Amino acid sequence: MRVLLTGAAGFIGSHTAEALLARGDTVVGLDNFNAFYDPALKRRNAARLATHPGFTLVEGDLCDEGALDAAFTAAAPDAVVHLAAWAGVRPSIDAPDVYVEANVRGLTRVLEAMRRRSVPRLVFASSSSVYGGRTEVPFRETDPVDRPISPYAATKKAGEVLCATWHHLYGIHVAGLRYFTVYGPRQRPEMAIHKFATMIARGRSIPLYGDGGSARDYTYIDDIVQGTVAALDRCEGYELYNLGESHTTRLDDLVEKLGRALGMPVKTHHEPDQPGDVPITFADVAKARERLGYRPTTLIDEGLARFAEWFHREGVH
Repeated sequence: MRVLLTGAAGFIGSHTAEALLARGDTVVGLDNFNAFYDPALKRRNAARLATHPGFTLVEGDLCDEGALDAAFTAAAPDAVVHLAAWAGVRPSIDAPDVYVEANVRGLTRVLEAMRRRSVPRLVFASSSSVYGGRTEVPFRETDPVDRPISPYAATKKAGEVLCATWHHLYGIHVAGLRYFTVYGPRQRPEMAIHKFATMIARGRSIPLYGDGGSARDYTYIDDIVQGTVAALDRCEGYELYNLGESHTTRLDDLVEKLGRALGMPVKTHHEPDQPGDVPITFADVAKARERLGYRPTTLIDEGLARFAEWFHREGVH
């Protein structure tokens, strides 16, 4: 299969590219190496991919017609895996226009490029954040998601609606994947587990927002990649899927577990709840199990141990 993969140098993108290449697919990666976090980390990921003969990198922005055209021309894709986005709940509150530009306008350009070239299949990275402040768990794809509580979440909901429209008008098959708090080796440095690990390694106190009881469905990268590749292979119609571990971990418990995995002492303090944060995420993955053969296997203790091994080995702190 020939795949155009946007955001290929990022955390999830680089792992997904490796999985596709390992099974014999040809991958053209598009990435703009923006400064949301250290571009050198993404350059390192891209350099790793570049050693594979089936990989080609196109450097450029989704909203740059020339770069997008170059990527589609180089790939002549059978399918697009669209992972590129500005991520993060809290930063989106400070810069909503950046998120709308990249996540809404950028996706629209990808959809239009697919329409013009008759590319039939799209896997789109949505987010568990679309569920907003729901407290009824587990979250199901049939739950209402019309009350996002951050600009980031709103752009992901908008993306799902755009994909539904292009499917209706032009027959593009879409699998929208609601990722639940992905972690593991190469995780972005501002994400909680990586950020906390760095703070622990430096002897700094970790903030526990609210009472530390907020809970997340932390999903290990290998399980996310398995679900993403399965969605690519079984992309038909317009479908949304939760990809999570289907287990929750409280924030205060996560920090304790992470300290044990790193073999380092942990200091914490409490701070007020943060705007845009949700109290809990918890994925019902029954649909993904049934239709994609999705089988998450990495529980939080094992996943943190693997992350800690990478963290120590890479010396990223």
